[in-house]
Amino acid sequence: MAPPPLHVLSEAEKNELLLAQHEMIERMAARITELEGLVGKPRKTSSNSHIPPSKDDFGKKGGKGRKPKAGKRPPREGKHRPLAEAPDKTERVMASECGHCGTDVTGQVQQCRQRYDHVDLPPIRPVVTRVELWGGRCRCCGRRYKAQAPMGMAPGSPFGPGIRALMAYLHHSHHVGFERLSRIAGELFGLTISEGAIANMFRRLRTSMDAATTAIRARLLKARIIASDETTTRTNGVIQWQWVFLSSNAVLHKIASRRARSVAEDVLGQHRPDVWVSDRYSGQQELGREHQVCLAHVLRDVQYAIDSGDTAFAPHIRDHLRWVIKVGRRRDQLKDSTLAAYAAKADNILDRLVARPVAHPAGRVLLKQIKAWRGKFFVFLTNRDVPATNNISEREIRPSVVFRKVTNGFRSDWGAQIHAGYRSVTGTARLSGQSALSAIRDLVDGRFAVA
Repeated sequence: MAPPPLHVLSEAEKNELLLAQHEMIERMAARITELEGLVGKPRKTSSNSHIPPSKDDFGKKGGKGRKPKAGKRPPREGKHRPLAEAPDKTERVMASECGHCGTDVTGQVQQCRQRYDHVDLPPIRPVVTRVELWGGRCRCCGRRYKAQAPMGMAPGSPFGPGIRALMAYLHHSHHVGFERLSRIAGELFGLTISEGAIANMFRRLRTSMDAATTAIRARLLKARIIASDETTTRTNGVIQWQWVFLSSNAVLHKIASRRARSVAEDVLGQHRPDVWVSDRYSGQQELGREHQVCLAHVLRDVQYAIDSGDTAFAPHIRDHLRWVIKVGRRRDQLKDSTLAAYAAKADNILDRLVARPVAHPAGRVLLKQIKAWRGKFFVFLTNRDVPATNNISEREIRPSVVFRKVTNGFRSDWGAQIHAGYRSVTGTARLSGQSALSAIRDLVDGRFAVA
C-alpha cells in the first residue's frame, strides 16, 4: 500500500514518519557496519574453531572440501578372515570323480586341498521357562505354604536378565529407539514386547545404576589426574548439560540442568586432584592444583589466526606447539633429565615468541589468549601421566552426542539419569577390557563391582 501524500499529513504525523525513517536508517547503518567487519574474515570450520566437523561445508567454496585422489593407489597385501580356532562341526567332503576327465576317484588316497569356514546363525527364539510353585496346607499349623521361586525367576516381569541387558545395550550403545526395539524383538527374536515394557525394564535399573555410579564416583575421587568435558543434551525439550569426568580407571557421566562450575564441584566434593585436564571453558578452571589445557583447542585458534592473515606470529606458535606435542608422544622413551630439558626449552621458546611485537589484529588476539593461559600449556611435560589434549574426554562423550542426534534426547528425567549411569558403567568397564554388553549384564545380574 502506497503511503498517503505528505500534504494531507499533519505536522505531528510528518514528525513521527521522519522519526521512524531515522530509526530505520540507523539500524541499516549498524547492520552495514557489522557486515563490513565480516568482509575478509575466514570461514570458521572444524580445523580453525570449535565447531564440529558435521558443520563443515564439504565440497563448497570456503569449506574444507575433499581433494581428489592423485594417481593409482599402491597395491597392499591381501587380508582374509582367519579360521575359527574351534569350529562347532567339520564337513569333510571327498571327491567322487576327477573334475578334468571324469575318472572315478573314490578309491584313491585324497588330501585336503582347501579349507574355509562357513558361518551362519541358527534361528533365534526366546527360551521360555514355565515356573510352577507347588505347595499345600501344613498339617502342623494349618496354614498354606508355597515353594520359593528359583533364583532370578521371581514373579513379576516375565523378561529375564538377558533380555533386559540386551534392550539396554541396543538402546544406549546403538541408539535404537523404543519403537524400533519393539520391532527388533518381534521380527528378529520372535519376542512380543511393548514399548511400555521396555521403559519399565529401564526404570527398574535405576537402583542398581545409582549404586554403581556411587562406587564409580568413589573410585574417581581417588585419582590424581582427572579429565573433563561437557556437551548439550535435551530432556523433555529443555537444553541440559552432560558432563563426563575421567581418570585412568573410572568414567563418570552426569546430566545436570546447568553448565556451571558448581556441577564439577558437586562431583568432586572436597577432593582436589593434582592435575585437571580440560578445554579453556571458565567452568572447568581452578579445579585441580595444576591445569593442563587442551592443546588441540589452542591449535585450532592458532589456525584461525593464520587463516585471518597473520603470517608472522601464529605460524611460529603452531610449529612450536606441534613440536611440543611430538615430544610428549615420546615421553616413555625419554629419561627424566631429558624430559626436564625439553620442558625448559619449550618454556623458553614460548617466552621469546610472546615477547615479540605483533602487528596483525588476529595475531594480537591470539597473543592475548596465549598470555592468559601461559602457565597451563606444558604440564604434560613435567608429568608423564598427563595427556597433551583432552581427546580422551571427547571420545568418551561422543557416543552420547550421536545418541542425542539420533533420538532427539530424553522424554523424562529418569531416562536421562539411566543413560548417564549406563555410560558410566560401560565406560568404566571398558577401561578394564570388558565389553559394554558384558558390563550391563553383570549390572542386571547384580555382579557389577568397582574395586
